[in-house]
Amino acid sequence: MSTSIEHELSHIAPTKDTLVSIGMFDGLHMGHQALVRRLVEQSRAKEMLSAVITFKQHPSALLTPHSTVPLLTSLDERICLLKNMDVDVVAALTFSPELAALGAQHFVSILQCCLKVHGLILGWDFALGHQREGSLETLHTLGQHMGFTTEVVSPVEYYGKIVSSTTIRQTLATGNITDANAMLTRPFRIEGTVIAGDARGTTLGFPTANIAPTPQQALPADGAYATIATINDQTHPSATFIGTRPTFDGVERIVETHLLNYCANLYNHNLKIDIIERLRGVTKFPDAEALQAQIALDILQVRQILSVPDCEKTEKS
Repeated sequence: MSTSIEHELSHIAPTKDTLVSIGMFDGLHMGHQALVRRLVEQSRAKEMLSAVITFKQHPSALLTPHSTVPLLTSLDERICLLKNMDVDVVAALTFSPELAALGAQHFVSILQCCLKVHGLILGWDFALGHQREGSLETLHTLGQHMGFTTEVVSPVEYYGKIVSSTTIRQTLATGNITDANAMLTRPFRIEGTVIAGDARGTTLGFPTANIAPTPQQALPADGAYATIATINDQTHPSATFIGTRPTFDGVERIVETHLLNYCANLYNHNLKIDIIERLRGVTKFPDAEALQAQIALDILQVRQILSVPDCEKTEKS
């Protein structure tokens, strides 16, 4: 009787042997990229297919359900990033109780059967199987008996720190978007559907598109940011606020974005927000007028950072 893992892999049916990397790959940061580049390079040199196995949800959602790990990338974004690195096959598995209970040997035997695995190329801190029994040393020994190779890719460092998804989450939490983006090698992105807000931004003269982040969405520290918003594949400079709006005694954490020189209705559209630079932290202003003045300064700073002309001034000149 086949397992659900075999069922999820059954649609792949590779025509050649594969080299495989396994992991969450959340963020697909520079450390992940070094691993994937090695995978693609070696698979081409050996005339095999490159394959990456990732997971639809973070293993912690099952193993430690009371401690949510916020994700740097959605599943769709992760798959897209991997394919953009020329990976031949990307398989997203459900991290189920069945998968969590599999021993390392059983899991690898499934991969050999379904993916024609010739070898594993793995990160320096990798382990798989029930209670992480499949250490790198164990997998190397299994490979000698089961007929597959193993290769370990060394960690990548950024200013003396090993780059990892955890390190990037911690960096984001301090508001250090510059270092987080450097480790990601691209701007950190927030994505979601635009929902109806309380029109507070419109009242202040700066209409915003509001996104309700999920608990699974990693966010940078509260504050104002220079951002680039993408709507319908078109990019727009924008100013984004993340926080609870203390001036109005807000409680719920929100993400709201003001698109510069843009006035179309965005409700129910998917919005992608790339965080470029932090402008300031959160301040409780004495009144709406003081906040309004600060937002105007924020937008002026965004124009300077992103080299965006003021349309009104351009039209008048």
